[in-house]
Amino acid sequence: MLRFRHECTIFLKIILIIIPYFIDYYQLKRFRMKKFFLLGILSLFILTSCKTEGTKTENKTMTEDSSKYKFSLAQWSLHKDLFAGKKDPMNFAQDAKDLGFTGLEYVSQLYVSDAVNYPMKNKGLTEILKELKKRSDSLGMDNLIVMVDNEGDLSFSDEEETNKAIENHKKWIDAAAFLGCHSIRINLFGVSDPETWVKNSVRSLKALGEYGVTKNVNILVENHGGLSSNGALLARVMKEVNMNKCGTLPDFGNFCVKREGGARWSAPCVEEYDKYKGMEELMPFAKGVSAKSYDFDEAGDETTLDYYKMINIVDKSNFEGYIGIEYEGEDPIPGIKATKALVEKAIKQQK
Repeated sequence: MLRFRHECTIFLKIILIIIPYFIDYYQLKRFRMKKFFLLGILSLFILTSCKTEGTKTENKTMTEDSSKYKFSLAQWSLHKDLFAGKKDPMNFAQDAKDLGFTGLEYVSQLYVSDAVNYPMKNKGLTEILKELKKRSDSLGMDNLIVMVDNEGDLSFSDEEETNKAIENHKKWIDAAAFLGCHSIRINLFGVSDPETWVKNSVRSLKALGEYGVTKNVNILVENHGGLSSNGALLARVMKEVNMNKCGTLPDFGNFCVKREGGARWSAPCVEEYDKYKGMEELMPFAKGVSAKSYDFDEAGDETTLDYYKMINIVDKSNFEGYIGIEYEGEDPIPGIKATKALVEKAIKQQK
């Protein structure tokens, strides 16, 4: 932009020098006022053009340099250290900021599970939330999502069981609203019959969505095992719910529909949904994105996921906002850094 303005200035000076020679000397006395008027108008036109084009160049540069994505840290990335007592979940905002993040995705069980111990645990959820908000606000961090686990299953047919699970989730909607989060993330574990699962999921999502409206909190479903990892089925649920406050949190890695022995977690996967097809099906409803990672090769690429293809799917969907970083490996801090670096590299390749 500065170079462009410099060139405009030089061009203007040349014009002002050569124009008089094109005006007949003998007509100068007669048309002196006309000449100065002409020069003034021409000069103003050139200066305005320079300024306008310079501004366009500046705006274009700013637009090209700015990214439509920000980065948040999924607290589950730190779960091994938290369960081991090596970290305090109350320090999440500081930990995330130190790693270069501006957004926070909390995990409910890391504050209430019997397996996690920290100094403030016995203070109660209300006091814990007050302190979390105080710390995140003081650090200028954005509270985004509360990922809710272990509060009951929402897609079984037993109405009493489901209603209890719905009520259990409401306190986390309240918690998210207090923290200033835009959403909670829920799981849709339930029956194995696809048609019944869709029906039950729609029922529970509508109930939670109606409550979420009163608190201005979204209810997001993650592909998180069982039939929720079937992209087509979950997309169908979203269409049937048809509520603005209900959406998805597509996860790059959670597309295992069935595990060995019917286990929910840990056991080897025996049936996996096409993860790239699943991402394409879930992105139209996305209000967040979870960049899951497990391990990396020497080039810094994920060993089980094509991140460039995944980010391309996200980019084509016109999604804007936070991409959550969620590392599942053994050494959290290097893994978190490697995941964030890979996402950034993949984003640059889209340009």
